[in-house]
Amino acid sequence: MTFDFSSIFFIVIALMALQPLLMGRWYAMRRAQAIRAVEKEHGTRVITMIHRQERRSFFGFAVSRHIDLEDAQTVIAAIKDTPEDTPIDLIIHTPGGIVLAAMQIARAVEAHPAKVTAYVPVYAMSGGTLIALAADEIVMGEFSVLGPIDPQILGLPAASIVRARDSKPVADVFDLTLVLADVSEKAVAQVKRGSRIVDAALGPVGGRDHYGEAGRWLLDT
Repeated sequence: MTFDFSSIFFIVIALMALQPLLMGRWYAMRRAQAIRAVEKEHGTRVITMIHRQERRSFFGFAVSRHIDLEDAQTVIAAIKDTPEDTPIDLIIHTPGGIVLAAMQIARAVEAHPAKVTAYVPVYAMSGGTLIALAADEIVMGEFSVLGPIDPQILGLPAASIVRARDSKPVADVFDLTLVLADVSEKAVAQVKRGSRIVDAALGPVGGRDHYGEAGRWLLDT
């Protein structure tokens, strides 16, 4: 059998296209082995919510993930399938995501009768922080971080959009800013209602409610 240049070219292209899929399968297998080892050592059920920015094609396009409704369905199902007397180790690595999905997961975490330990190896920002705070214990590394529970609208802090609208007369504000401010107020109110889970367990941070407050913390996403 002989190969000309065009055949070799297409074979190389096919291998480059399949490489991310094969590497994904290999990493998934290694992750499953690590999870089983932790479950055996701790006597717990390990549930992961990991959102990494990965390159998924031979063109090198980055795929960034966040908390969405599919995550809520998957994580909640895993929690409900866990026996009530079995502790859960929840590994969280996420930049945040949809507020509703994070609130659903946080409620499920808080409702589990046995102990839930949230592990934050690197970061759990925004909605990830809300979920972590719903656990009974948080375990973090030396340089791990949690973030502000701040809703974002079009990549901008919702509370800052409201502040920008209120900083000048309404007649001088663009219509788009007014619309975004209205949406932002609803988003901040939603986060404050959801944060009552944390307040019930820990009390408001510093004796006050800082959820969605502008000018205190900055989260770049």
